[in-house]
Amino acid sequence: MIEFLDTHLPTIAAVLITVLMVPLGLSALRMATGPGYADRFIALDMLTGIAVAVACLTMIVTGRREFLDIAFGIALIGFLATCSLSALLEKKKGEGR
Repeated sequence: MIEFLDTHLPTIAAVLITVLMVPLGLSALRMATGPGYADRFIALDMLTGIAVAVACLTMIVTGRREFLDIAFGIALIGFLATCSLSALLEKKKGEGR
């Protein structure tokens, strides 16, 4: 079983990267054309989650550990962006009253 994973895991990861391009494109489209701010924030979370997954899968394909640092940075920036955008939305909601 371990031998099978050692030989086929990079191929499986490369296929998964290709498959993840579809939701990446769809969430980018939702972020660009979303009807409201909440839709755009959820699309941003989707984009960061997919980008982290792609970075981790790229680490498996290439065998370079630096992609895990990139995945961590993307996750951190995505979290901070979501927090700041939600604070902005709350501020806009308070000004409308």
